[in-house]
Amino acid sequence: MLGWSTLTIPHCALLVPVPFCACAIPAVVCQVSALRVTPGERGSVVGRGHDLSGTLDWRLTLCVWLTHLVQLRRRDSLGCVASSGEGVDWLRSATMKVKVIPVLEDNYMYLIIEEHTREAVAVDVAVPKRLLEVASREGVSLTTVLTTHHHWDHTRGNAELVHLQPGLAVMGADERICALTRRLAHGEELQFGAIHVRCLLTPGHTSGHMCYFLWEDECPDPPALFSGDALSVAGCGWHLEDTAQQMYQSLAKTLGTLPPQTKVFCGHEHTLSNLEFAQKVEPCNNHVRAKLSWAQKRDDDDIPTVPSTLGEELLYNPFLRVTEDPVREFTGQVAPAQVLEVLCRERARFQLALEPPQPQADWNPGLQNIPLRPCHSALKNQQMVLSFSLLLMGSHK
Repeated sequence: MLGWSTLTIPHCALLVPVPFCACAIPAVVCQVSALRVTPGERGSVVGRGHDLSGTLDWRLTLCVWLTHLVQLRRRDSLGCVASSGEGVDWLRSATMKVKVIPVLEDNYMYLIIEEHTREAVAVDVAVPKRLLEVASREGVSLTTVLTTHHHWDHTRGNAELVHLQPGLAVMGADERICALTRRLAHGEELQFGAIHVRCLLTPGHTSGHMCYFLWEDECPDPPALFSGDALSVAGCGWHLEDTAQQMYQSLAKTLGTLPPQTKVFCGHEHTLSNLEFAQKVEPCNNHVRAKLSWAQKRDDDDIPTVPSTLGEELLYNPFLRVTEDPVREFTGQVAPAQVLEVLCRERARFQLALEPPQPQADWNPGLQNIPLRPCHSALKNQQMVLSFSLLLMGSHK
């Protein structure tokens, strides 16, 4: 459905459909000096220094104005700007810029840019050439890779990226991470220009899972959390390598106590299925219902649902609500770790019902005991299928 905005030009007012098809506007090179976008007034563009009723071709000018109007209407309330083929910008401040880059089936890579030094840090490199293309367009120098965990879809690009950019630092907490050059510890802090990074070990999904908490000193903008598969929008990484108790500590104590305004950038676009499961857990939760409606619209427009905020997650993410009565009633458990364990098991069942796994003719249970080599993605896929099956088998005990 098209919305409508009034575009005001001296001596005339045009009612134009929004969103307007930007690709239908011909390329225009035009000097429009002192263009100003009025903050908080989406769809309002103010120009100074030109009498549009004069000699300048008004049709040419209208194309320029409509182009800016389209850009405004594509900007959402969080500051995200859609950009076809180039990832999505999420601007936090004059210092820090986050580039959201969808890759593979539903993964996210991130490029974090320090605007003053033009230094860039990548998170979870899956498609290195795509990352380098974005970095080149941004005109930044990539110096570091922060990896959340060792799974192939978060590390498969590390080796190639190091080959393409010798001297690149690859950091993480798990020695199984491909091409790792520096192993990080819980609580360790890094700094890239004005951007501070605190490393938060969050075992559960994997034993060496690390989240990265970023902030700037004396900056009013909210901090950011790159949570990998430990925490996602309305969900978490429900395949557990560690115990449910460890996962509870990671979610409730390590991440759940961060500032509620923290922006959460997760590793996957699983928001719709997560919210559908959350609605099954808490059918009377209005926050879940509202977020699901919002996410469906984002999905229809092919726009990422990241970031959320930690405060929002506490309202609708069942994995952060294990002490709430409706969640306890759904699981039939009271102890938080036991509630979380049942939630993970039920989430696996829910996903299996949505997307039944394909039969694996050569599947071999003995693969579980074969040591992994870094970047051995095929073997890791077999192990993830095995873990998934064992999780479901455990639910019948």
